Amino acid sequence: MSSYTPAERDAVFSLAGIFSLRMVGLFMILPVFSVYGAGLKGATPLLVGLAVGAYGLAQLLLQIPFGLLADRHDRRQLIIIGLLLFVAGGLVAAASSSIWGVIAGRFLQGAGAISAVVMALLSDLVREENRTKAMATVGMSIGISFALAFVLGPLLADAFGLSGLFATTAVMGLLALLVCYWRVPRVAQPQRQLPPHYGSHLLQMLRHPELMRLNIGIFSLHLVMTSCFVALPPLLVAAGLPASRHGWLYLPVMLLAFVALVPAVIVAEKQRRMREVYLFAIVLLMLAMLVLAAAHAGLPALIAAVALFFFAFNLLEALLPSLVSKISPAGGKGTAMGVYSTSQFLGAFLGGILGGALQGLHSVTELFLVLAGIVLIWAGRAWSMAQPAYFHSVALRPEAGALAASVLEDLRALPGVEELVILPDDEIIYLKVDKARWQEAELQQWPVKIISA
Repeated sequence: MSSYTPAERDAVFSLAGIFSLRMVGLFMILPVFSVYGAGLKGATPLLVGLAVGAYGLAQLLLQIPFGLLADRHDRRQLIIIGLLLFVAGGLVAAASSSIWGVIAGRFLQGAGAISAVVMALLSDLVREENRTKAMATVGMSIGISFALAFVLGPLLADAFGLSGLFATTAVMGLLALLVCYWRVPRVAQPQRQLPPHYGSHLLQMLRHPELMRLNIGIFSLHLVMTSCFVALPPLLVAAGLPASRHGWLYLPVMLLAFVALVPAVIVAEKQRRMREVYLFAIVLLMLAMLVLAAAHAGLPALIAAVALFFFAFNLLEALLPSLVSKISPAGGKGTAMGVYSTSQFLGAFLGGILGGALQGLHSVTELFLVLAGIVLIWAGRAWSMAQPAYFHSVALRPEAGALAASVLEDLRALPGVEELVILPDDEIIYLKVDKARWQEAELQQWPVKIISA
C-alpha cells in the first residue's frame, strides 16, 4: 500500500472532515433526545423514536438517487447542495417547539443524502491502491464523530436546550461547506462509476452475495446503535448519572476503544484476517446487548456494556467500508456505496422506530434481547463470508478497434485478470486484477493505453 500524494491526502482528510461534521449532527442528539425530547409539545415515546430516525428515513430514500446524479453531474456541487439542505434542516428543528417540527427538521437534514457522493468523489481523487485505506479513514471518522457527539451533545443540551443543540448542527453544516469550498480538490473530468444501463447494474449490485452480507451488516449495526441509544440515556439517568454528565462517561470509553482498535485493524489488514476480526466484532456487539439486557439497572454494568459497544461499533465502522471497497466489482463502486449507504440509514430509521416502540410497549430488557437476536442473525449471515481477496484496478483507454468482442475476450483471459468492465460512454475499460499473477507488460501488445495502474 503506497503513501498518499499531497493531493490525495488533501482529498481524504477534507472529505473525511465533511463526513465527520455531518455525522456529529446525526449522533449528537442520540445521548440526550429521549430525555429532553419528552418535553416537546405532542411528544410520545414513538414520536421521539421517529424524530431520532427521521434523518435516516430521508437518507435511505435519497442515497441511491443522489448516487445516480453523482455519476452524471459534478459531485462537488452535489455535496454543496446536500450540505445546504443539512443546514436548513438544523435551523427548522432549532426553531420548533413541537415534536412534529423537529421531525420535519431532521427529515430535511437527512435529505442532503451525500454519503455515496462523497465516497464516489473520493474514488475519483484517490488511486486504487490507496482507496481501501481512504475508505477506512472515512469509516474511522464516523467513530471520531461518535466520540465528539457523545461529549458535546449532553453539554450543549444542558447549557442551551434542544434549540441550541440543533442550531449547533447547522453551524457544523456551515463549517463543512467551508471545508468543501476551500479544501476539496476540483475534478476536471470526473469519471462515471456506472455503465449506461443503471437499472440493470443496480440490480446486479443488489444481488451480489458478498455485498449483500455487508449491506445486512451496516443495516444491523445502525439499527442496533439507534435503538440502543433511544433506551440507554434514561437508564444512565436512573442509575444516578445525570444527562449533563453522560459525555464524561462516553469520552474515556471512546478513547479506550480507539486504543484497542489499532491492533485489531493491524491484524485485519496486515495479517489478512479481515473475516476473523469482522466476526469477532459482531460477537462483541451481541455481548454488549446481552449485558444491557441482564444488568442494565446498575451503573458498573452499564459502563461495561457501553465500553463493549463502542469498541465493537468503531471496529465495524472501520471494517465495513473497507470490505465494500475490496469486494465491489470493477466500475461498480459508486453503486455499491449507494446501496451500502441506503442500508445504513434504513437501519438508523427503523432502529429509532423499534427503540421507541419497544420502550413504550415493553421493558428495556426485551428491547436489548431483541437487539441481541438481530445481531445473532447478522452473525449467522456473516459466518459464511469468504476471506476478501486483495485485488487491484487498472484503467485502460481503448484505441480504435479495441472494443471488439474478440479483443475483450483475450484481455479477460490474461493471467491475473479477475473482471473486465466496459464504460463505453467514457471509453474506459476497467480491469480488476490479482497483483500476484498480473504482469503489466502483457498490455504492450494490445491497442489500449494505461490510464492508471
